[in-house]
Amino acid sequence: MSGEEVQISFPELIRKKRDGEQLSEEEVHFFVRAVKERTIQDCQIGAMLMAIWQRGMVPKETLALTREMMWSGELLHWPEEWRGVVVDKHSTGGVGDKVSLPLAPALAACGCKIPMISGRGLAHTGGTLDKLESVPGFNIHQAPEQIKRILDDIGCCIIGQSETLVPADKVLYAIRDATSTVDSIPLITGSVISKKGAESLSALVLDVKYGKSALYKDINSARKLAESLVTVGNKIGICTGAVLSRMDNPIGQCIGNSVEVMEAIECLKGRGPSDLKELVMVLGTVLAINGMPLAEVLNVLGAGRTQAGAQINHSIGAELLVSVGRHVNKGDPWIRIHYETPALTQNQKVFLQGALVIGSSSEVDDSPLVSEFILPK
Repeated sequence: MSGEEVQISFPELIRKKRDGEQLSEEEVHFFVRAVKERTIQDCQIGAMLMAIWQRGMVPKETLALTREMMWSGELLHWPEEWRGVVVDKHSTGGVGDKVSLPLAPALAACGCKIPMISGRGLAHTGGTLDKLESVPGFNIHQAPEQIKRILDDIGCCIIGQSETLVPADKVLYAIRDATSTVDSIPLITGSVISKKGAESLSALVLDVKYGKSALYKDINSARKLAESLVTVGNKIGICTGAVLSRMDNPIGQCIGNSVEVMEAIECLKGRGPSDLKELVMVLGTVLAINGMPLAEVLNVLGAGRTQAGAQINHSIGAELLVSVGRHVNKGDPWIRIHYETPALTQNQKVFLQGALVIGSSSEVDDSPLVSEFILPK
């Protein structure tokens, strides 16, 4: 920043946003720099995040937040011959969403370069980094030169925020999860686009999900998020577009870190979970599988975090044995839970059973998952 540094106390900055006032670019810079340098207490960061969650941010504030988070670390740079082929995808997440794992190598096979800076799980949504760390020895921390070598060699890599790459987001990301401030449009926009800006992308596609298993339950809320992401992405110089897709049911048949990795590998091999045999005596048709109860039980078993930086159990997971539109009979197994100890309680079993919605085959919602495309105006 040019000129004199703004002088303001953290409590005053928090009060200003708490009372619904707009933060100046200098004040946003002051806050993000303090987060990066850890000169602000975690409780003050949490208070600011909650104030932003409650009061929101105008587009100018959101853009300033995104840029400051992006500039909190170094930006990746690529050879001139890669111009136009460095691309990425980001999903706002949902239960069983492991699309990034097979998509990145698939794009690389088409000649693209994908330097995906990803994140850990937030709230009930699974984190790509958590999934990858279920692979013994997988290293999500790579230096910029090593990232370039990996892209040059195989075309894609998936890494996490670090002390040199968007370090402010690394801090804010963890505290958002612990303070229930995940579903804030300015904070999501800042987190997602700052990482993608640091990647120096040519193009970015965003999968913004809505429904029972997503952060946002209705399409209107998802549309507002998509518009914010697309606007800020294009303003920082990335050709950005978004799709809105339904997330009422889990994606695929596996839910949990290690089992989702295995399912992704099967996808890359051109295979997938085997279909269940058609049942002779039919109870009904699976209309929906509500992902939220599944995620909540798995989190209690140890698959999620309740405190920033807490360890998670990568082996906890669930495997769906049925899919929407399938006929099932009373007593047929529909889910397999991977857990250690303690065993599932009766209440947890009942809670899980409530995730399965059975009805007539005529009631199945077979509309496309992708509902809209959000493009820059």
